[in-house]
Amino acid sequence: MAGADRSLAIAGLKPDHLRGTVPFMTTDTPFHLAFPVHDLEKAEQFYGQLLGCVIGRRSLLWIDFDFFGHQITAHLRPEECQQPASNAVDGDAVPVRHFGAILPWDRWQALADRLQAEEISFLLAPKIRFKGKPGEQGTFFIRDPSGNALEFKTFKNKAQIFARGGDDDHI
Repeated sequence: MAGADRSLAIAGLKPDHLRGTVPFMTTDTPFHLAFPVHDLEKAEQFYGQLLGCVIGRRSLLWIDFDFFGHQITAHLRPEECQQPASNAVDGDAVPVRHFGAILPWDRWQALADRLQAEEISFLLAPKIRFKGKPGEQGTFFIRDPSGNALEFKTFKNKAQIFARGGDDDHI
């Protein structure tokens, strides 16, 4: 590996000629996300029962969840709950503020099927985005009871999670 490429790799970055070829995200570095909710009991039902997240520590003002291997914390702050603005992505209005998980295809489909069986309202129904292009993915959006938007994705080719698609990329 050339010097500059090696330095980028050590820093956890990739040179442009490697982007989109091999994912460089790992599950040994879980993220943490804190977000507002208006009702902890409803958050527990949604994340714990509906999505199957294991409940961690909790207090009267917050609950930790194991969100697909990552730690998320729902904080009781009703005044902070608001509907996020949206941007157009591949012809859809996508909430600007959202979080979610990238799942294997079969787990993504099983979750979509389960949510449909539970008659959960989709903000954006399950669909294939960027079909036939780099980064082809399955995606859907839902909202939790406090209005927080969640996206669940899957990729035909996990090595293309960070693939660049061409015309729709802006630097």
